[in-house]
Order: sequence, then structure tokens, then C-alpha cells
Amino acid sequence: MFRLLGALLGFFIFGLFGAIVGFIAGAVIDRYRNFGPAGMNPFNAVRRQSVFLETVFILMGKLAKSDGRVSETEVSHVEQFMAKLGMTSDHRLRAIALFKQGASPDYDIHPKIDEFLAICGYSNSLRQMLLVYLIIMGLSDGHLNAAEEKLLRIVADRLGYSHIAFNQLLDMVLNQMHFAGGQSTSANALDDAYKALGISKDSTDQEVKRAYRKLMSQYHPDKLMGQGVPEEMIVVATEQAKEVQAAYDLIKKRRDQNRDAA
Repeated sequence: MFRLLGALLGFFIFGLFGAIVGFIAGAVIDRYRNFGPAGMNPFNAVRRQSVFLETVFILMGKLAKSDGRVSETEVSHVEQFMAKLGMTSDHRLRAIALFKQGASPDYDIHPKIDEFLAICGYSNSLRQMLLVYLIIMGLSDGHLNAAEEKLLRIVADRLGYSHIAFNQLLDMVLNQMHFAGGQSTSANALDDAYKALGISKDSTDQEVKRAYRKLMSQYHPDKLMGQGVPEEMIVVATEQAKEVQAAYDLIKKRRDQNRDAA
């Protein structure tokens, strides 16, 4: 959008040369709006992706061990997670090593979080996606135990989330997961849908659409890859986006039905 505006403005003021300069300036603004500061320095992309991946698997290990033992369900979830990502054999071995490192009783996660914040912390999307991956891991057996929730809150606090903001994100991810496969089988599917979008039944149509668009933007593959999420990890964000879409479609369908019946 800004590329076209920049080109038009430059042309009217300075002619053809101004149009070229305006187009370039607009492209820079568009890239910044789409990808944040990360998009301005693509040469650091490999470093960002490496730190993001390391942090995810190390914290997954710490989360799995938080209650004193790594359960078979948690091991299975990590294996399924790696399979879903389509990791190469070398990457799988690296991920397993990181998971075991995080699960070590004497491993201190705070330096790794500090590194994540230094390299990736500029991006709200990267901080949120890190928490989303960890919440999904914690919920792999259907619920969060006290030790898992405590650790997640410590991580969320370090990432700049308030108690209220973390509760809302946790509730949203939990209810988004109800729409895995395209629809919720819950008797309270409509309530789940509103919670999945972080809104309520009293929200206006405009508020519903705004919440939906915000979440779809946060889970957008190109935006996440531009900011530093490794391409092979985008599949999880894509699934979350499908769940958000299913929740929104249900809300919209019910509201349309209510309007037609009125």
C-alpha cells in the first residue's frame, strides 16, 4: 500500500525520479509494517531462527520435567511435534538434545530466556508464539498441572505478560484447540468460539471481526517467518489459524442465523 502511495506522491512532487524514490521508501515502510524490525535486517534471520528453535525445545524440556518426571504422553507429544515439523534426522537429534538439556534438573532457563529476549524479544509475535508452543505442550495431556502452570507464568512474566494477559492467552489457546479438525464437538461450541477469539457474546460484529483479523495476522506464515520463526515450525501456527477460522465461522454463522430469524 505505502509503495503505491509513495510512488504517486513522489511523481507529483519530483516527477519520474521522485516516483522511484517514493516507491522504494514505501516498500521499506510496508516491510516494516508486515515484519517489524526483523524485516529490516534479513542477514540476522538465521540467528533469530536458531535462537527461537533452541528456546522452544529447551523450555519444552523444562516444562515436561517441571513436575519431577517426563511422562510418556509428553515424550509422545514432542515426537509428534517434531514429526509434524518434518524435521530432518540431524535437526531431530539436535531438538532431542535441547529437550534433554532443558529437562536436566540443574539447568537454569533464565540465561536462555535472556538470549531470546535479546535476539527475538523486539517482536510481540515471536514472544506470543513461544508461549503458544509451550501452552500446547503443557496441554498435551489435556490439562496443566500446578508445576507446569507455575513455570509457564514465570516464562510469561519474563516475556512481559501480565497475569491477566497470560490468563487470556491461555484461555484462547485452550479453546482454539477445541476446534482442531475444523469444528468443535463440545456442547458449548459457541462459547468456546468466543473464548478462542478472546471476546464475548456481547461483542459487536465489528469487535468480532477485529479480534479475528488480529489473530489471523498474528498467525500469518509470511509475517512469522519474516520475524524469525523457522519455516519448519510454521505448521503449528497454520493449524492455530485454521482453528481461529473455524471458531470465527461458527460465530458468524450463528449471528447470521439469528438475524435471519429476527
